Amino acid sequence: RIAANKVMCNKAGKDFFHMRIRVHPYHVLRINKMLTCAGADRLQTGMRGAFGKPYSTAARVDIGTVLISIRTYDKYAKVAETALSNAKFKFPGRQKIHHYTL
Repeated sequence: RIAANKVMCNKAGKDFFHMRIRVHPYHVLRINKMLTCAGADRLQTGMRGAFGKPYSTAARVDIGTVLISIRTYDKYAKVAETALSNAKFKFPGRQKIHHYTL
C-alpha cells in the first residue's frame, strides 16, 4: 500500500487516482509457546489445551483474488502499472497486474 501510494503521489499527484486495498487481515494466527529451559516438563502441559495466544493477523486469499485496485485517468495508466509492480514485491507469492479500461 505504501509503495504504490508513494509512486502514484509523486508521479500522478494525489488528486488524480483512487487506490483501494481489496483484502483485509481478519484471520488471527495463534502460537502455543513452549518452554525450553531445564525442568520445563513440570511446568507445561504439552498439547493439552493448546489453543494458543493471538500472535498476528493474516488475510486468507484465494488464487485470482484482486489485492489492490487503482482507478485513474488513461494518461496515468503507465504510472499506475509501475506503482502496482513496485507493490507486488511486498507480497509473498506470484502476483499479476491486470489493466483494463471502461
